[in-house]
Amino acid sequence: MTPATSMAAATAPPLFSVDRSDPGCSARCGILATAHGTVETPNFMPVATVGTVKGVTPAQLGEIGAQIVLANAYHLALRPGVEIIEGQGGLHRFMGWPGPILTDSGGYQVFSLASLRKVSEEGVEFRSHIDGARLALTPEDVVALQVRLGVDILMPLDECLPAPVSRSDAERAAARTLRWARRSLAVERGEAQWLFGIVQGGVFPDLRRQCVAELVALDFPGYAVGGLSVGEAIEMTRDVAAATAAAVPASAPRYLMGVGRPEDLLRFVAMGYDLFDCVLPTRNGRNGMLFTWDGPVNIRLARYARDSEPVDAACGCYTCRTFSRAYLRHLAVSGEMLGPQLASLHNLYFYLDLMRQMRAEIAAGTFHRWATARVARIEEGSAT
Repeated sequence: MTPATSMAAATAPPLFSVDRSDPGCSARCGILATAHGTVETPNFMPVATVGTVKGVTPAQLGEIGAQIVLANAYHLALRPGVEIIEGQGGLHRFMGWPGPILTDSGGYQVFSLASLRKVSEEGVEFRSHIDGARLALTPEDVVALQVRLGVDILMPLDECLPAPVSRSDAERAAARTLRWARRSLAVERGEAQWLFGIVQGGVFPDLRRQCVAELVALDFPGYAVGGLSVGEAIEMTRDVAAATAAAVPASAPRYLMGVGRPEDLLRFVAMGYDLFDCVLPTRNGRNGMLFTWDGPVNIRLARYARDSEPVDAACGCYTCRTFSRAYLRHLAVSGEMLGPQLASLHNLYFYLDLMRQMRAEIAAGTFHRWATARVARIEEGSAT
């Protein structure tokens, strides 16, 4: 792929189109058109931070219906290094995933690795969590390395603050994020590589709306909403997410970063969000927590030691078609590596099937009523 200017990228075919909307809320079905395939929205991106979804092969991801995955440019820059990945033909070939890839920039690590980084107007200087080596990243560097990875959707560097955060700090971080966004646009990228803007502003809806307006003026093809689910109450997350979604143009894809539980995804889709990522399916799977329509199941509990039923009789995944709760519990308490693999596979299938069902209900015009009932069922099960 020959690098072209950002102006050339703007002449590429449209990235996103909306097919159907639900009459009862803001949920919509759409299509993301990338160089490595189309993505039906709303959609969930399995998290492949360092070029792998933990415990699940690319072939299995395809079998369960994954259409796009998320990797992390910061982590890949540390190990194995962009030069190695570029020399292997780019990230798609390196990790054996033929479909679209979105890369996060490292902005979340500004939050999660606060003790190992220093933020300035120039960018962020990290001390590697692996060996302590210095890694300095400017907004320009972050986009350039994602271009070299060969990914489809790129994220600019942003300043993500933990909650609670004062209004003055939220204003400062949002203003810096906007300045970095402008600098990011100047970096050459491939014609079919799409750079999103990232909305910051803490838990202050007016700051969020202002940030959206300034990003829209810069004409980004899509908008990611960051800086939520970082310690604030879930009710606050929902309120701010709703206000922000309403401010983003309906013609652009809306990506809500780093969320969430199945019941929350149903609510966020109703607000008009199109893309999501979260580590919960694989992280919870590694710890013996499996998602179902009746709430999560802690497979380590003694009550499942002789349970011959599948985790979810209505689930079509390999785990549920093949193994009992008793066997999965045995694997979990024995520390066998197959346990986390089977649990993660089930959880990812559940999330992707949730998205499939949401798309079908939106297309049928029945999403709002259906989603309300689904949320109530999950939350009732979670409370027992």
